[in-house]
Order: sequence, then C-alpha cells, then structure tokens
Amino acid sequence: MKILTPALRLVLSAAGVCLLAGAFTPALAQGPGSGGPTPGTPAAEVPIDGGASLLLAGGAAYGLKRLRDRKRTAAD
Repeated sequence: MKILTPALRLVLSAAGVCLLAGAFTPALAQGPGSGGPTPGTPAAEVPIDGGASLLLAGGAAYGLKRLRDRKRTAAD
C-alpha cells in the first residue's frame, strides 16, 4: 500500500523546492540612509491615470456584457 498519493507527493515536493530556494537566497535589505524623502521636501505627486483607466474600461465592458447576456436570456 502506498503511503503517499501522487497528489500529496507533488505538494510535498513543491513545498520542499520552495523551502530550499528560500534557504539559498540571500537576504536583501536596504542599508541605513538608503533614500526616501527628507522632512523639508514636498510630497511627490502620484499619477492615477495609468491603471485606473484600464480598470474602468474593463468594468464598463464587463457591465455591458452582463446586460447583453441578461437581455438575451430574457428574450429566450
């Protein structure tokens, strides 16, 4: 009788690989005084248009699809 099923064996081997990869990766941290705004500088302005316009367009397209599907199922 097999003790480990193929699915469990796959999960355990993937977890082992992840643990080994994490153990051999050196810890990367920033040194002291590595940057950042100083107390006297004004706050940087962040543009919002980059991803927000794509999210709005995707939401509008999804809403139109749902409305068309609802009309199609109501007509049947």
